[in-house]
Amino acid sequence: MPDCERVLVVVHTVAFAQRLREAYCLLEADLRIQVVFTVAPHAFGGGVARYLESLGIATVPWEEALRAEFDLVLAAGSRGVHELNAPVLRMSHGAGHIKLLTDTSLLAPGETRAPGMLSRQHLLHEGRVGPAAIVYAHERDLEELALSCPEALGVAHVVGDPCVDRIVAGMPRREEYRRALGLDEGQPFVVVTSTWGPTSTFGRIDALLPQLLSQLPGDDYRVAFLFHPNIFSGHGSWQVRSWLAGCRGRGISVVPPEADWQSLLIAADWVIGDHGSLTAYSTLTDAAVLLTPGPRREIAAYSPAALLATVAPVVTPGHPLDEQLRYAARQHRPGQYAQVAALLSSVPGEFHQRMRTLIYSMLELGEPANAALVPPLPLPAPLEQWEAGSLGMAQ
Repeated sequence: MPDCERVLVVVHTVAFAQRLREAYCLLEADLRIQVVFTVAPHAFGGGVARYLESLGIATVPWEEALRAEFDLVLAAGSRGVHELNAPVLRMSHGAGHIKLLTDTSLLAPGETRAPGMLSRQHLLHEGRVGPAAIVYAHERDLEELALSCPEALGVAHVVGDPCVDRIVAGMPRREEYRRALGLDEGQPFVVVTSTWGPTSTFGRIDALLPQLLSQLPGDDYRVAFLFHPNIFSGHGSWQVRSWLAGCRGRGISVVPPEADWQSLLIAADWVIGDHGSLTAYSTLTDAAVLLTPGPRREIAAYSPAALLATVAPVVTPGHPLDEQLRYAARQHRPGQYAQVAALLSSVPGEFHQRMRTLIYSMLELGEPANAALVPPLPLPAPLEQWEAGSLGMAQ
């Protein structure tokens, strides 16, 4: 296509790819813009090429992207993007800024640990702010940024959170999603969420799995595992499913990392999760939330996960799990987690319009003459398609 503005989308991981999709889809149908994709090196990059190919996306090699010129770069990670020949728009890939910086070797004496998108280590390159624009979900993020990396305030923008907007918009379709999943009317549905790392739900699955298998009546409850894509990338799908082989024929589904997960949170009656983003997003739904024991020292004190840990009940091995679920359901009240949900976005419903305005401003183009609407969530696949037994060890 001649005379196009060229936008490069840099994808490091499947989780980053899913978040970036909320941004580059805002450029659909604009013949003035060509979107180019590349896969950047990353330790958890497994499955990225396959995910992009499933969307019909062609990629250029990373080395070629480094040599080429673009008008704008969209990225959700920091690795290698300073080498690209274009201004970079950096966006986060989760709910708030939960996990504190793990590599403290580069911290100056007395410097406090901050989450990645608020840390100097992730935002500065050779002492200068790397991105031309950094987008945040909440005004409070700017307050924290002023403490951790004030140099970046000049390029920081509050645009909201796309997952917040899509979950809220999808809530009226809850029964439709439940039917698509194959749930019977009123059938109890439990979603187990996990971030990645040794302190995650998956890292401690040996404690939770026996409770799920032995204490939930299989004919009554349906269970779905929503695991962070880094778990599948780090261990491989075969190994993950091998560890979960005992779930076969027990009404437990393992949702693949590339699937749209928001509709499952909306459909859930309970969410059992850790300090990861999906547990925080579940506070936007009608589900009762139960937490697995988490590492408080790894969580930013001002994050949604930290607040949730003070108000949500915690799963314990000393009581039958179905009794704990019933207790959480009896205690659950509408708006119980409203304060947590309010930390996810200070401009709910506005991400797509604000993000599109920022992108077009950076491209120095006029926006299309139509509103940027929140795209509806697709109907999920039936849970039977993802059941541990039907997936098979050949995969």
